[in-house]
Amino acid sequence: MLEAGTKLRLRFAKEGRAVYLSHLDLMRTMQRAFLRAGYPLKYSEGFNPHPVISILLPLGVGTASVCELMDFSLTAPLDPLALPERLTEAMPEGIRALEVYPGGRKVRELKWLRVEGVLEYDAGDPAALCAPLRDFFRQGSIVIRKKTKRGEGESDIAPAIRELHFTPGDRCVRLQGLISAQDPTLNPEQLPNALRQLAPALAPDFAAFTRLEVYDAELRVFR
Repeated sequence: MLEAGTKLRLRFAKEGRAVYLSHLDLMRTMQRAFLRAGYPLKYSEGFNPHPVISILLPLGVGTASVCELMDFSLTAPLDPLALPERLTEAMPEGIRALEVYPGGRKVRELKWLRVEGVLEYDAGDPAALCAPLRDFFRQGSIVIRKKTKRGEGESDIAPAIRELHFTPGDRCVRLQGLISAQDPTLNPEQLPNALRQLAPALAPDFAAFTRLEVYDAELRVFR
């Protein structure tokens, strides 16, 4: 048993229809699930108390993950072995609690994301696309336009790509890669965006991505 007030970290998956939940909707969903499962979240103090929960690296809408991390505390003792199944039963379809453990490393130590993706093409030979896709993303500089808090700006995404591999599938190209999670941050959705802007002949008609694992700067699994 873990004592009440212990800082805890939850690893969970977000897949299927749940990928279309926004970050704010996910936060509300988590709060309700803890309540339904009988786990009393710790609240902040002051005039407007709110549950003290934090998702370390919020997902973009449409991206799936099997390695999401959330920090929280409870006001009651916890059996960490019982929580995953009990909390998953209170979750909507597509969200699964995988494990819970005390503490966890500082978020500033999180550096790399292992991702997989599928680039779907209505026409063309996927096998013939793999080499030009590989060559495009191996360029020393890939400057794209992207929205920022101040409007629209330019960003070179090449330094945020550590590795990308492409293999042909059925009317698609499958992607496996290692990209920067922060400093700089690269949303995998920027990969097809770069193709649409700079190499439209290689741009997919549809793309979807899944986070597989998170690492620190030395490529040790981050927990």
